[in-house]
Amino acid sequence: MPATKFICPTGQEIEIARCLKKCPYSQRCMFLPTLRAVAASLNRSINQPTVTELLAGTMETFLRRTTDYIVDPIKQLYALHGSAVHTINENHVDENMLSEHRLSDNITSGKFDLFGKILDKKNTLGDYKITSSYKLMKALGYYKVDVPIGEVYKTGAKKGQPKTRKAWRTDGVKHLLDWAIQLNYYRILLEERGYMVNRMEIQAMCRDFNLRMAAERNITSPIYLIPINKISDHWVKLYMRTKAARLQKALKTGKTSHICSSKERWQDRKCKDYCAVAENCPYGRQFKQVVIKIA
Repeated sequence: MPATKFICPTGQEIEIARCLKKCPYSQRCMFLPTLRAVAASLNRSINQPTVTELLAGTMETFLRRTTDYIVDPIKQLYALHGSAVHTINENHVDENMLSEHRLSDNITSGKFDLFGKILDKKNTLGDYKITSSYKLMKALGYYKVDVPIGEVYKTGAKKGQPKTRKAWRTDGVKHLLDWAIQLNYYRILLEERGYMVNRMEIQAMCRDFNLRMAAERNITSPIYLIPINKISDHWVKLYMRTKAARLQKALKTGKTSHICSSKERWQDRKCKDYCAVAENCPYGRQFKQVVIKIA
């Protein structure tokens, strides 16, 4: 089922077709071609579950495929930025590279971004990511610790305790699991077709690099290359096969009890602000407010 309605900046909802035909307000919230691009990006029909669909929660993917839902076009702009980056780069691919090829097996399908001599070494599998400074900080394993400065408090409640300052460390746990599973599955699909993948890299672009919060998170560059390690083929296949079977069962029976995990919900942040089908979800609707419809 497709996204059928937009949420206007006023908080009201409107049929997408009606919005594109004529805005009910004195001026549109954005250019008409941009709204058309957002609408086109929402409803891409691929029967077989994709790698990215399976990485999301089963409930979210099930509801996106089986229910009508409402989206805020402004919140879809970052996805358009990502598509634009793909298109720009695709225009500069040469004969030593493969780009934007969709591959499939009996479990799922996926479209990898780049493969070949995209860095100095050959046979590199690459993926573009447009992401936030917060997610980039977590992906890079950055964290802060208290470092003694050689002085103690002389008065107050902390009298006698050492004074400290915050210092960054870059050896923390790298929160890369979904990206790693995605690239490893693309690697498997390529290797099953006779290609040799020697290296996997994420090219992550920080969308809020110019903001103060990015600097506060130790993000000092607008772009980072993040190496991805190989994961066991058996484990990756088992994980994706389990997710695919769960989704296929939900689509066949018309229901699922598999609420997205805490990780898939981003500890509920996704339900509150980023999940387009939260209002259709038995868990997610507790975070959503009633939207006023335009008559």
